[in-house]
This record gives sequence, structure tokens and C-alpha cells, in this order.
Amino acid sequence: MNLYESIYVRKSVRHYKTEELNQKTIEELKNFIDHLEPLFPEIKIKIEILNNISEKERLKGLFVPNAPYYLAFYSEEKEKHDLNAGYILEQISLYMTSKGIGSCFLGMTKAAKKREEENLHFVIGMAFGIPKGEAVRHDYEANRLSMDELCVFKEKPKAWVNEILEAARLAPSSLNSQPWRFVIYENRIHVFSKKPTSTGKSWGKFNEFNFGVMLANVSIAADEIWVDLDLIKLNNITHKTIPNNQYMISILTKQ
Repeated sequence: MNLYESIYVRKSVRHYKTEELNQKTIEELKNFIDHLEPLFPEIKIKIEILNNISEKERLKGLFVPNAPYYLAFYSEEKEKHDLNAGYILEQISLYMTSKGIGSCFLGMTKAAKKREEENLHFVIGMAFGIPKGEAVRHDYEANRLSMDELCVFKEKPKAWVNEILEAARLAPSSLNSQPWRFVIYENRIHVFSKKPTSTGKSWGKFNEFNFGVMLANVSIAADEIWVDLDLIKLNNITHKTIPNNQYMISILTKQ
């Protein structure tokens, strides 16, 4: 299973076996992390693997599952650093899925270790390990809005647009909020963010992270179908709105 195939079966795992991964698996995971391409390479980050079995290291916070391992994600506080974090961690989560390892993003957490001396702050964590039960889900278990609920079709899209949209639609988000909305043309997608209601402020805090996760799915799908994409914000679109939504970014083929 590759990263693209993992998009269709990944699920959030909250219950884990109390057992360590073998050292080869850990080293392969570290190697994957070291060679990831971030969305914004200029933003300094650090990712740590915490072993909660042999070293009793864990993240603190509400609703933290008892997992054998955690990832702690640190970043410089720069514009779009949350977007960058989501983009990176989704790729790691999909890699884990491809290897039979379960994972779950942990928003309301704190790291025991601080990295203020490196000018980095803790952004978000992720639990991972061997799941109790199934590591993947079936298609019918994906609780996502339909394409018609997420999209406004201005033109009939090309086949690659549909492939990209399906990968985006399946992206996980905090509280399954699915804040993205898409305006579709033949060969481009304009992405909007649904404005949170008063009852949705808790997920609004992680809105930028959610979009990073979704854009990771988009990039992985584009690589799979050999489409070279640009993710850019267009000045001639920024003033346009759809009701209760804000323009975020456009997905175009490179010229």
C-alpha cells in the first residue's frame, strides 16, 4: 500500500496494543520523516518520537489515548506554520497507515519538553502504535460530506480534477468539521474555508492545520496521477466570496 492508497482507508485510531515497534520500523519511520518535503521549507520545525513504554514519555492534555508512542511537532511561530504542520503530519499518518500502524492527531495537548531555547513552540501531537482491532476502515465507514455538498461546479471538470477532489474530500479534520468548500472549473479548483459558527469555534482553532492535512492529500493524489500542480493564492479571486465562506487558495496545473 502506498500513500495514495492509504488516503482511502486511513482512520483515526484511539486504542492501541501495549507493545513496541521493532527497531527497523522505527528507523524507517525516522528516515521517512527526515526526507519529507514540507509545504514551507523556510519554516524551521522539529519532530520528536516519544516512547511511552520503555521511556514513559507521553503528551499531556485532554482525551489523550494511552498509546505506546507519540509524535511531538514543534515549529517556529511564522505565518502558515499550522498549515505546514498539517501538511507534514498527514503524510506521516498516511505512511503509518501503509505500514499497518494506527495514528490519531491530538489537538488539545501539551508537550512535557519545551524548546524555547531553539525558538520553537509545540504545535500539535499525534499518537501512534499497533492498533487494537482494524488498522484501516472500509469505504462505507468514511463519514464525509458528498461531493455535491462540498462543491460548486462552474464547468465540467477534467478527470484529474475529480481525482484530486476525492482525495481532498476524504481528508480528516478536527471534529470531522470538513471546513473546505470547492468552486470547480475545467482545469482548476478554487478552495474556500467555511466560516465556523458559534458552535464550531473549537474546531475553528485548528482550521489552518485542517487545510494543511487536506492539501497533503491533494499533493499525494497529484503525484500518483502524474499531474504537476501549483498551490497559489490568486489576487483576482481574493475579493470573491461564496456565502459564509472565505477564499483560501487555488489549485492549478503548472504551465
